[in-house]
Amino acid sequence: MTTILLPLEVLTFGSFGLLGQGTGRPDRSPARTEWSAVDLASARADLTEEFAGADAVVHLAWAFQPTHDPATTWRTNVLGSIHVFEAVAAAKVPALVHASSVGACSPGPKEHAVHESWPTHGWPDAAYCREKAYLERALDTFERDHPAVRVVRMRPAFLFKRESASEQRRIFGGRFLPGRLARPELLPFLPDIPGLRVQALHTDDAARAHVLAVHSEVRGAFNLVGEPPVDAELLGELLGARPVRLPRTAARSAIAAAWGLHLLPASPHLFDAVLRLPLMDCTRARTELGWYPEHTATEVLEEFLHGMQQGAGAVTEPMRGRKVG
Repeated sequence: MTTILLPLEVLTFGSFGLLGQGTGRPDRSPARTEWSAVDLASARADLTEEFAGADAVVHLAWAFQPTHDPATTWRTNVLGSIHVFEAVAAAKVPALVHASSVGACSPGPKEHAVHESWPTHGWPDAAYCREKAYLERALDTFERDHPAVRVVRMRPAFLFKRESASEQRRIFGGRFLPGRLARPELLPFLPDIPGLRVQALHTDDAARAHVLAVHSEVRGAFNLVGEPPVDAELLGELLGARPVRLPRTAARSAIAAAWGLHLLPASPHLFDAVLRLPLMDCTRARTELGWYPEHTATEVLEEFLHGMQQGAGAVTEPMRGRKVG
């Protein structure tokens, strides 16, 4: 069986054949693995030839930055993904597993979890959500036009692991944000912002779900989350910090000012989206895929925070570890 994997650096798992996205070849090559660097956003990239003979394509590649230039991320994430979908059809690959996200979900409740039938129109002001939602619509059309292709959409919660700590710190906090700020003794209190209640998942658990989807006959969307939901109370317990209520407008104003001055990569638009994302129910993944998370959300965050403190990373260039501060 040949599976083509287009990897996102923070979500990696073994495969029989892999295709990279212009980030350079990894230093390691597992058995029966071949690497091919491809720029998904390039119209000249011949993905059809790469996909020929594949039993499945697992599409994970995604660019989070530059947040100040959404046209650039649109070319890579949306146009690049559409190139992948078109090549899957042209190469007659029987299965496509696409990594969507909770970010594709329309605003929803924080008190109870929603199923896969919840609308996926995203939060239109945030580029990440807008792009994820657009691809959900593109897949609607793809499934209509190519019913012979088995399409699976994975919608994981926010993904973390120890090895991704340095990269995610750079993506969301900036290259010079000290990872040691995650030390409990440096945080006398923790902002408790209304609506800040989300879900987390270990990337290894997400990877297992993708593998199960490749080796089964399932179709459609699957929510993937770890428990319990993450809020200020849980984070306060992890960090030994006292939650202090902070108005949403004050927090957003600070983020918007830092983002406008190019001091913070994470945009205030993404902050708005996070406060509105629903909690997701993953019953379907349990019953139809036989999947369950092996890590609790608490364990995931503990591992990630320790990784931030230690400057943890991995061997590929985007995930290089680095201590700051």
